[in-house]
Amino acid sequence: MIHYKSKEEVEIIKESAQILGKAHGEVAKMVKPGVKTIELDKIAEEYIRDNGGVPSFKNYNGFPSSLCISLNENVVHGFPSDYELEEGDIISVDCGVFFKGFHSDSAYTYPVGKVSDDVQQLLKVTKESLYKGIEEAVCGNRIGDIAYAIQNHAEQFGYGIVRELVGHGLGRDLHESPEVPNYGKRGKGPKLKEGLVIAIEPMINLGARSVVQEADGWTIRTADRKPSAHYEHTVAIFKEGTEVLTTHKYIEENFKF
Repeated sequence: MIHYKSKEEVEIIKESAQILGKAHGEVAKMVKPGVKTIELDKIAEEYIRDNGGVPSFKNYNGFPSSLCISLNENVVHGFPSDYELEEGDIISVDCGVFFKGFHSDSAYTYPVGKVSDDVQQLLKVTKESLYKGIEEAVCGNRIGDIAYAIQNHAEQFGYGIVRELVGHGLGRDLHESPEVPNYGKRGKGPKLKEGLVIAIEPMINLGARSVVQEADGWTIRTADRKPSAHYEHTVAIFKEGTEVLTTHKYIEENFKF
C-alpha cells in the first residue's frame, strides 16, 4: 500500500531533511585522506541527536551504524570502520534522519583527493542521473518514467545500472511502497500522485551491473570490483510541482573538492 502524505506531513519530512542535510555537511568537512570512516559516523550521529533527531539506519534490522559508508567497489550498505581514507578513494555516505515521526534519506559520493578521470566522470554522470530522474518525478507520470530517465542517461556512457537495489517510498517508515528502480520503461509502474514522497537513488557501476553481497550480510559490492557511485534525494510530488526535500547544499559548501 502506498501512503500519501499531507502538506503538513511533508513539512515535517522537510524539517527532518534539514537536519540530515546539515549532518551531511558536518561529515563533508572531514572527508580527506587519513580520516577513519568510523569518525565520520560519530560526527553524523552526534549532530543528528544534538538537533533532536534519531539516526534512521542505526539498529534498522540490526544495522550497527548511523551512516552507510561504501568505498570504491562497494555499492551500498557498507559499515564504518577503522579504515583510513586514502587519496584516490571514492566514498558513498548514505544517511537517514527520523524526526517528529518521519524519515528523510539522502546520499552523496565523494572523491577523496584526486581520483582518475574515468572515476570522476562516473561521479558526474551518476549525479546527473539523479536529477534526470527527479525531472520525471511529476504528477501524472509513472515510476517507469523516472527509472527510464536514469537508465537512459547512465547507459549512454556504458555504465552498469544496479538492479537488485532500488529507491523507495518513505515517511513514517524508512522503506515504504512504491519501489523506485533505476531501470525500466516509460509509462510503466505506479502512477505518481499528489502527496507521494519517494527517495530516488541511482547506483551506477563503472563496469558491469552485477553485484554480490559480502560475508557481513550487509555490504553490497560490484562483482567485477570496479567502482560504483551513489547519489540520493528525497522528493515530494504535488500537483503544483515537485519539491526536493533533502539537500546537498551543505556538502558542497563544506567539502573541498
